[in-house]
Amino acid sequence: MQNDIPENFGSFYFIGIGGVSMSALAKFMLSVGKRVGGSDRVQSVYTRELEAMGAAVEFGEKRGSIDKYDVIVYTDAILQNDVQLKEAESLKKIIVSRGEFLYLISRKFKKVIAVSGCHGKTTCASMLTHIFFASGKPFAAHIGGRDLTFKNAYFGGNDYFITEACEFKKNFLYLKPDIAVVLNYGADHLECYGSAENLRAAYIDFMSGAEECISRSGEFAVGGIKFGTDDKADFYARNITCNGGKYSFEICRNGKILGEIKLNVFGLHNIWNALAAVSAACAAGLEFSDIKRGIERFSGVERRFEEIGDFNGAKCIADYAHHPDEIEATLKTAGNIAGKKLYVVFQPHTYSRTKNLFSQFVSVLLTIENLLIYKTFAAREYFDDSGSALTLYQNVENARYGDCPEDIREFLSCAGEGDAILFLGAGDIYEIAKALLS
Repeated sequence: MQNDIPENFGSFYFIGIGGVSMSALAKFMLSVGKRVGGSDRVQSVYTRELEAMGAAVEFGEKRGSIDKYDVIVYTDAILQNDVQLKEAESLKKIIVSRGEFLYLISRKFKKVIAVSGCHGKTTCASMLTHIFFASGKPFAAHIGGRDLTFKNAYFGGNDYFITEACEFKKNFLYLKPDIAVVLNYGADHLECYGSAENLRAAYIDFMSGAEECISRSGEFAVGGIKFGTDDKADFYARNITCNGGKYSFEICRNGKILGEIKLNVFGLHNIWNALAAVSAACAAGLEFSDIKRGIERFSGVERRFEEIGDFNGAKCIADYAHHPDEIEATLKTAGNIAGKKLYVVFQPHTYSRTKNLFSQFVSVLLTIENLLIYKTFAAREYFDDSGSALTLYQNVENARYGDCPEDIREFLSCAGEGDAILFLGAGDIYEIAKALLS
């Protein structure tokens, strides 16, 4: 990798610029005065924001400007035989992957805080963004989702860089953070790692080079700062109370009470995200008064238990949950707010994940009384019947199957006042749900 790429070249082209991470990197280059272009299949909120900032974005088959840019950045979501990637190779362009480019950008900051883990990365990174903003420290943030205040990126100085560290294709191992956070550990992306043990080893590798590593109490044998809900952890929560699905708790550091935090987001799991964020902020030397103020101003992330409207009087909530553990956590949260019946529309994300975690998906989905399994969002993959939504549906008793929005509308026709509807998945189910409600 060439560490001088961000400074020494004037123009950058992003293949797959509409992705949440890719668009954040493109925004960063625009913010430092570089010329930016890119391509994607369709328009999105991110491409519209980039165009408003001055980026030139091409869609569908209308592409042909790659020769006008110095550096080509590509997302791992595209195939290696992608037409534009091949064109860049033939033109002998400088080509870097998204993960490599994120690392190159991170090297321009004095301190890097990277948040990894199977679940909660976006929420924790967003919490840290609010904390640092409240502190007044010069910092930038690269968020793998859409914070309701800061969207997917924030640029306010070069002292600290907050970023998500994605384990997909081992991308997080490019990063060399000063503070490495591992929120949790669970089997995922096994098509890449081969086994849960290999994934676990990668997390340990990610933490090994950091000045300070932060992980959940009892989860890894490595040292560093531990967070949890028992007093064996360095940072722990006590006197936990719940009010309508939102939690408050006292936070302690090595037995000393730092103060009370009242979360403004739903879900017991967000206590863990908050503990990790507080641990990282304290490791960076921030005052607890700023930490408390920032974290309590955090109002959520798009598609993280986000209320998106109502259908026939039933409250509709969208959540990114696409792993069995995430689905289970979201169902528990929904149980605190659902008045009458709970309806769930779940869209599996990738055939490989469904196939690798098939029994776990079946187990958690069997607990849902009113369930529709929607056709798989394939993302980067080719069809695989053994990991398809239809095969999953055939193994979940009492579930229904849908492959078009009208199937969802019919399934929800019985929902009414006092009921709750969950739209779950990391694919286009969010856009489908929003269109249904509009």
